[in-house]
Amino acid sequence: MADWTDEHGKRLTDYPRPSVAVDTAVLTVKADVLGVAVVERDGRRRLPGTFLHDGELLAEAVERSLRQRVGLRGVAPRQLRTFDAIDRDDRGRVLSVAHMIALPEAQLTDIDVIPVDSAVGLAFDHDTIIAEAVEALREAYSERPDPGRLLGDAFTLLDLHRLHSAVDKCTAQKDTFRRAMVPHLESTGRLEHGTVGKPAQLYRHR
Repeated sequence: MADWTDEHGKRLTDYPRPSVAVDTAVLTVKADVLGVAVVERDGRRRLPGTFLHDGELLAEAVERSLRQRVGLRGVAPRQLRTFDAIDRDDRGRVLSVAHMIALPEAQLTDIDVIPVDSAVGLAFDHDTIIAEAVEALREAYSERPDPGRLLGDAFTLLDLHRLHSAVDKCTAQKDTFRRAMVPHLESTGRLEHGTVGKPAQLYRHR
């Protein structure tokens, strides 16, 4: 095996290797409020995460951390970006490959979820990770109806508008919102049940 050196004649093995961690912002809407799942360790709240093990893929580390920290299985978060500030972790040089996912509230049973507006003062730079995850989610929800599938298979336009408004308070008013979203939906041919007044049309993703 070649012993690669840089322009200064140093071998790659001469450089200290930072630790690599994965942290995941698990977002949901609960009682019309956008929230994020957190765990508590050493008296501080933080995102579920872990260090990358030797021979482990990032996706495997994310899956392990979610299973061990919050009991989530069978989900596939997407990579957000790498957070590499020199002083982001007081334990030493640690790079965090942050991930995010939006899940229905029903999948987060017995998991501590706090409003994203209250997600301040978390360990390391997790406040910033959450802020960027929320911004990415809002961008996705500005373009398509419920891309995270938080509402399930069938929903009314009022349900959809309420959800989008929880994700982003700047969501357009109902008429404008309807015109933007209906082209991406199709009618189920059914009406909602168990409501007072005229039942509303149920839609699904096209």
